[in-house]
Amino acid sequence: MSTAGTPPDARTRSTALLVLEDGYVLCGKAYGASGRALGEIVFNTGMTGYQETLTDPSYHRQIVVMTAPHVGNTGVNDEDPESSRIWVAGYVVRDPARRASSWRARRELEDELRGAAVVGVCEIDTRALTRHLRERGAMRAGIFSGAALPAGADDPAGPSAAAVEICLHAVRSAPLMAGQALAAEVSTPRGYVVEPSGDFAGREPVAVVAAVDLGIKARTPFQLAERGVRVHVMPQSTTLAELLALEPDGVFFSNGPGDPSTAGHEVDLLRGVLDAGIPFFGICLGNQILGRALGYGTYKLAYGHRGVNQPVLDRATGRVEITAHNHGFAVDAPIEAPSVSPYDSGRYGRVEVSHLGLNDGVVEGLRALDLPAFSVQYHPEAAAGPHDGEHLFDRFVDLMVSHRADHRQEAP
Repeated sequence: MSTAGTPPDARTRSTALLVLEDGYVLCGKAYGASGRALGEIVFNTGMTGYQETLTDPSYHRQIVVMTAPHVGNTGVNDEDPESSRIWVAGYVVRDPARRASSWRARRELEDELRGAAVVGVCEIDTRALTRHLRERGAMRAGIFSGAALPAGADDPAGPSAAAVEICLHAVRSAPLMAGQALAAEVSTPRGYVVEPSGDFAGREPVAVVAAVDLGIKARTPFQLAERGVRVHVMPQSTTLAELLALEPDGVFFSNGPGDPSTAGHEVDLLRGVLDAGIPFFGICLGNQILGRALGYGTYKLAYGHRGVNQPVLDRATGRVEITAHNHGFAVDAPIEAPSVSPYDSGRYGRVEVSHLGLNDGVVEGLRALDLPAFSVQYHPEAAAGPHDGEHLFDRFVDLMVSHRADHRQEAP
């Protein structure tokens, strides 16, 4: 474990302001890089997994508040990142660790944030902030420190009204999350292949999957690969012709950031997959895109679901799974009974809501009854988080294998 770059103590940290668009202001200390960060502010309730959170592309253009009071205790390693970089726009913690204490640590968290130019704030009441966001909803916010801190912001008696007004103007000038198309900004620029691993390494794949990267996390293709699947990870801009050229046994749409109502290309692409009768599995943004492809609407949640402790009911089995979430939008589909998909006068047949969030009744999964397609809103790859949903990858593999066998029997 490296001890280089040990974070400063409280007496040497400079002032930082956290300003929300509704005028709520908290004064803290600079953490990570100094400067200005703007984005939608959201809270994450996970007690662990901050490295996976930071590197999850679904947090692109968001300022993340950690509700766990102590952050940075286990440092940063080279095994846990979910992508090649930190994606959060800003980071808010209560008590940063003075130094990492883990045999797996290679670097200090604050050094990692500083190296990635991620502006953060610490030593604020994250409990009060979370309660405020629960009551008022996710909104735009800004972190200001160093050269970005307006004159009068670091007065011992509190920031001046003029300083707050300057910060508020910057915050309110930032774009809203609703209406933003962000998947293209986080997707891989070129395709790559993840070969079967573990017991299946070096063997012919059990199935071939075309995985459309809308902000994919590294553990997702890993989950498929360790089940014997060859995964072709493809850019967001992939066309139907490019996808079909792979002759995949199944298609996967990943998680990702942004408003699903802007995902016109992805919806059209998925409709081409459904028309071709190829088995489909989607998670998070992929679930919302399936909903829209079937003709349902999507809407923005007040403050979203972000954490590793969300109870979800699997309506088919009655089993309650504790699941990992990161979403601010949800599908608006009938819950009471299966419905005919609204798109093109029922073109895709009947659809049921397969999973429900038990905290607020939000749709957490869809299953097409007349097509080989299903999706969930949560993260069954669970990095970090519980492993209750991992069986869905087995279900996808079984669906692809059985569909391929049926197709071969039908062939003349």
